Amino acid sequence: MTEEDPKPQSDEARSAFRQPSGVAASIDGESSTTSEFEIPQGLAVPRHTGTESETTSEFALPDGLEAPAAVPADAEGSAFAMPSTHSAWSPAAFTPAGGFPAVNLADVPWQDRMRAMLRMPVAERPAPEPSQKHDDETGPAVPRVLDLTLRIGELLLAGGEGAEDVEAAMFAVCRSYGLDRCEPNVTFTLLSISHQPSLVEDPVTASRTVRRRGTDYTRLAAVFHLVDDLSDPGTHISLEEAYRRLAEIRRNRHPYPTWVLTTASGLLAGGASLLVGGDVIVFFAALFGAMLGDRLAWLCAGRGLPEFYQFAVAAMPPAAIGIALTLTHVDVKASAVITGGLFALLPGRALVAGVQDGLTGFYITAAARLLEVMYFFVSIVAGVLVVLYFGVQLGAELNPDAALGTGDEPFVQIFAAMLLSLAFAILLQQERSTVLAVTLNGGVAWCVYGAMHYAGDISPVASTAAAAGLVGLFGQLMSRYRFASALPYTTAAIGPLLPGSATYFGLLAIAQGEVDAGLLSLSKAVALAMAIAIGVNLGGEISRLFLKVPGAASAAGRRAAKRTRGF
Repeated sequence: MTEEDPKPQSDEARSAFRQPSGVAASIDGESSTTSEFEIPQGLAVPRHTGTESETTSEFALPDGLEAPAAVPADAEGSAFAMPSTHSAWSPAAFTPAGGFPAVNLADVPWQDRMRAMLRMPVAERPAPEPSQKHDDETGPAVPRVLDLTLRIGELLLAGGEGAEDVEAAMFAVCRSYGLDRCEPNVTFTLLSISHQPSLVEDPVTASRTVRRRGTDYTRLAAVFHLVDDLSDPGTHISLEEAYRRLAEIRRNRHPYPTWVLTTASGLLAGGASLLVGGDVIVFFAALFGAMLGDRLAWLCAGRGLPEFYQFAVAAMPPAAIGIALTLTHVDVKASAVITGGLFALLPGRALVAGVQDGLTGFYITAAARLLEVMYFFVSIVAGVLVVLYFGVQLGAELNPDAALGTGDEPFVQIFAAMLLSLAFAILLQQERSTVLAVTLNGGVAWCVYGAMHYAGDISPVASTAAAAGLVGLFGQLMSRYRFASALPYTTAAIGPLLPGSATYFGLLAIAQGEVDAGLLSLSKAVALAMAIAIGVNLGGEISRLFLKVPGAASAAGRRAAKRTRGF
């Protein structure tokens, strides 16, 4: 008889994994303590005859499911191989998991193609199909292509083109020579571009600084034609030929001589004086003052003075002539003379470009451009205020509440608006073939403004925005038709809408000690300037959204909101 332990075990002393009653013990005679994951009684489990442990992985293949055929040992798989679940009938409407719409970029202008691809992630961009043929298989050297790209971007940025359009042109040049994974970057004074041949190779980066700026829209149009030819699959331009054409563009002289530019400056001021209610005497007075100011500014530029002082000196002669007419008691509107001189100096081109850069997400470049506009505006204010201060001290009776341009003579004002746009186009060195179109565009813009403000009694800010929107719409249409920049068709046409009179009256009120009234008038001028810039940009956006080229996919539109929003 086996001796038992005199102290019986309590229920707590039993193992939680003790085999329940009624379940057979282990066949090999080991302890009957089992795991709670023990297979229930009555469930058949295939037995292995081997000596190894029968414990299997929880990832073992369930009974009844056939395993796929083993891959041969010599077949090495790739991370980029087509998934086994892919089928040939899968729809191609969307590119991988991100859900970016697949765009048809074959039937749209190169500007829209490049904008659309720039706003895609790098992994989603379609591979480039080089349109330029090369004698050897390797193609041109990457550093030379990047250098050509930077030189083209420098001419565009120095000519006043928006940062987004400069990036699109640089991207188009790179892709035309077969360079994938290119990332251009444009700021106010610096251009850079980076090309990474593959994920395992080092990137090649080049940069270029823009030190000189000059307004020449003829040169700007020539650069756009070069980029258009490079992007055309049917036109094969070698790298040497592209360099030769770029050198010719740089060497070309301006289309208008200096004396024509000086005359155009005077005609611009004279047209602006008629636009605000002046007569023949006022016209010639404003013309003479603006021409004198232009020559003085050229003299300062030749002496190496910064543009700040050039604008201040150019603003003084028209103001001085207006003060002189008032002191001699000539029965004319001296305020119209001063206002006409201001029209020739207001930096409308830089303002539109700065606001456009801000609306398209280039905030650093936009801030720099708007800061430049502010400096120019301050220099004009300083020049005019000095003359007005001495005029007031001499007893000149200038009324800051005088009414200008009441709209009583619409035909004269339409003619003046067209003359102003014509002179502005010449000052911008536009091609002769575009001068007539932009002149008509300026006349139509003033008709819309006059009909809304004078006839419809609508606020000047809303009327200005509507007229500027029409200018931007027309400019985009013409740029699409001629595959060129929209600036030559929009910048000169907004000349009649510039806030010259509001600026003058604000300065006059400040000179006479009425600071509150002066600041109120200057704030109105700022509001009008912003309305012009936003209206021009909005007109261009509307043309891109709704006026598609036939055959282009609807998803090929721009993604400005996608780029600039925080989500």
